[in-house]
Amino acid sequence: MAWDNATEELAIRLYNTTKERIVAPHVEQADTVWKRFVGLMGRQSIQQDHALLLDPCGSIHMFFMRFAIDVIFLDSQDKVVRIVRNLKPWRISAASGAKKVIEMAAGSLDDSIETGDQLKLE
Repeated sequence: MAWDNATEELAIRLYNTTKERIVAPHVEQADTVWKRFVGLMGRQSIQQDHALLLDPCGSIHMFFMRFAIDVIFLDSQDKVVRIVRNLKPWRISAASGAKKVIEMAAGSLDDSIETGDQLKLE
């Protein structure tokens, strides 16, 4: 993990070790019950190079959302167990074995990430 000098906060990035590429250079953590419940609700959008990590989390809802998102479900070892692209508002999604969820702007995930890939938060 590295310090982001602009914000003086601990900057976290999401890295795909299987494909050796950065998935999201800026990851925000939702690590409390309230932060996980609120998630991206109320926001107008999320930047293409940003992500929200919900931990712990095995399912999400899109109630009251204003935009679609791409979703990565991770197991306890940060291995991809499911990918949902372009999940629209007012939907629910889950994955068996998921312990964490990464939410990103719709269209952020290209075909170079797939189920079984090993990810790393650093």
